[in-house]
Amino acid sequence: MNEQQHEVIVVGAGPTGLLLAGDLAEAGVKVLVLEKRGADISNLSRAFAVHARTLEVLDARGLADDLFALGGNRLGELFLFGSAKVKLSGLDTRFPCVLMTPQYHVERVLRERAVAAGAEFRFGCKVTGVDQAAGRVTVRTEDGDRTARYAVGTDGVRSAVREAVGIPFPGEAVLESMMLADAVLDAPPAHSPAVGSANGAFCFIADFGDGTWRVIAWNAADQRAEDAPVDTAEIRTALTLAFGTDFGMHEPRWRSRFHADERQAPAYRAGGVFLAGDAAHCHSPAGGMGMNTGIQDAANLSWKLAAVLRGADAALLDTYEAERHPVGEEVLRASGRIIRVAANKSKVMKVVRGAVLGTAMRLEPVQHKVTGMISGIDVRYPHGRGEHRLVGTRAEDVDLADGSRLYEALRGGRFAVLDGTEPTGAVDVASAEPDGLTRVVRPDGYIGWAGEADPAAVRAYLEARAAIH
Repeated sequence: MNEQQHEVIVVGAGPTGLLLAGDLAEAGVKVLVLEKRGADISNLSRAFAVHARTLEVLDARGLADDLFALGGNRLGELFLFGSAKVKLSGLDTRFPCVLMTPQYHVERVLRERAVAAGAEFRFGCKVTGVDQAAGRVTVRTEDGDRTARYAVGTDGVRSAVREAVGIPFPGEAVLESMMLADAVLDAPPAHSPAVGSANGAFCFIADFGDGTWRVIAWNAADQRAEDAPVDTAEIRTALTLAFGTDFGMHEPRWRSRFHADERQAPAYRAGGVFLAGDAAHCHSPAGGMGMNTGIQDAANLSWKLAAVLRGADAALLDTYEAERHPVGEEVLRASGRIIRVAANKSKVMKVVRGAVLGTAMRLEPVQHKVTGMISGIDVRYPHGRGEHRLVGTRAEDVDLADGSRLYEALRGGRFAVLDGTEPTGAVDVASAEPDGLTRVVRPDGYIGWAGEADPAAVRAYLEARAAIH
């Protein structure tokens, strides 16, 4: 493919970049993915939790069942600090759970889809700079330049794209010398995941369902340099401090050390360059929301890029940062609260934490708020003055008149109109809603327009956002 034919360059082939590339390629956009790692990308990764809203995002692309088929542990509840229970099984979704599965399973289904849709990949390609001129973006690499109309940095916390366009990444390190491993437990805990915090140590362990457990551990009394090798005994010590046992941990498949930062870019865009995923925001692993937030960034941005490239109003791209930056900010706050409570060394705090959280989580409003936040189900985007209150809310996966589901109708980056309005080229028409309201559902599964039946208003909405003329 000639480089001048590229319309979007995606830098980074993690989950965020792969979903974005797949969406664009399925929409007919000529997309190039640049990845600094080799084609034999390591299957060792930090992320492990796929939450309900992300499963819905994958379902809208026909991928959720493929991911479940690769294995994992489907959990309907989480236990935080003993008696504090997060009941995901009560969520109003086709996926009332969290799927504990390695990140490389997620990457596998997303990468296979992107390749099948025609996305082009270049591995071992390190970005050295980004220039913008005359409405095009040039991404400079060690083996040549590539140009496109737009570029998206999905290249992680140390994003070369973010640095090249001069967007700062303010924040701080929350915890240093955190350890991570996948290992076998001879005497595993009764519940998964399990969180332990005591004696200056904090640990999280989760069952992948294949005989291995993800272990994240931190010991305040034993802080080492980030590049120091992780010894198995070091992790066992932290587990024993936090839980009173090391669960018979042995045979770690891999081990690594990292530090947990809280950082967020003040802007997600510089001209024709966008940031998504860890390149735009990073936080502690508490809550397992990092990969999920990045995938949902990509789902928000992809259809907008495709629409503008096909003639929709360019102002549509301004809504990406307006909608996703507040979400990233809230995830930082939520994960920060969890990790700070967990890492608190006070014995008094430990007693108070268990009692207060256990009681609070038995209150329905608290339970609803916590489950909605962690799962991503309650994320909503702002609506404008005069717009219906449903605008910006997640659309539930309703059954349609033809026997299919709404999220099946969204596949291929399509809009869906819920009420029986006359169809147009890029939308599917679904069954009537019981409240009599017409809803236009965006390709990312959020309601873009709502109101009493008004074909002219629906068409005006779609003409500005779906390049329908």
